[in-house]
Amino acid sequence: MLTTQQITQLDWQKVNHLMPVIIQHAVSGDVLMLGYMNQDALQQTIATGKVTFYSRTKARLWTKGESSGHFLNVVKIAPDCDHDTLLILVNPIGPTCHKGTMSCFGSAKSDWGFLFELEQLLASRKTADPKSSYTAKLYHDGTKRIAQKVGEEGVETALAATVHDQEELKNESADLIYHLLVLLQDQNLSLQDVIGILKARHQ
Repeated sequence: MLTTQQITQLDWQKVNHLMPVIIQHAVSGDVLMLGYMNQDALQQTIATGKVTFYSRTKARLWTKGESSGHFLNVVKIAPDCDHDTLLILVNPIGPTCHKGTMSCFGSAKSDWGFLFELEQLLASRKTADPKSSYTAKLYHDGTKRIAQKVGEEGVETALAATVHDQEELKNESADLIYHLLVLLQDQNLSLQDVIGILKARHQ
């Protein structure tokens, strides 16, 4: 969250007491929406850990998700260099946009955003009919089979690299990443869990 010093440095006068707030997905890096906060909205966001805006149309504080359940759980809040805009990294619960999409900016997503959406799609297959898709069948066959596929794809990826077959290396790497994501979902883990470890190791 913001430090006491950062809070006191915010230039509310410059923005007429309504500060622009950019909401960014903490894992995918996708920009999800833009909103505005007054000082009360910021204080409530810090206190609850859920993003609260000041609604200019309703003229009141508005917690994103208060009616839909699609909350924005705060990971980090950072001011810009001029102290007149905030960036908030979040873990969203469900779609952010009222139109049902992850982002209010439609298809403008990062490559990491694609991986996050793929992860969500794979998770939705866990309870699907095994006959409906290859992914659903993998979950039905169980952890041992999924882990076996990860091992097989890992070996094939290494072999493609050994013989310098770049096209095959790309294909096998894609298969490896896909099966690894399935395995993580099978174990109730996510990309965020892995990224957290990577960040800790390389700080």
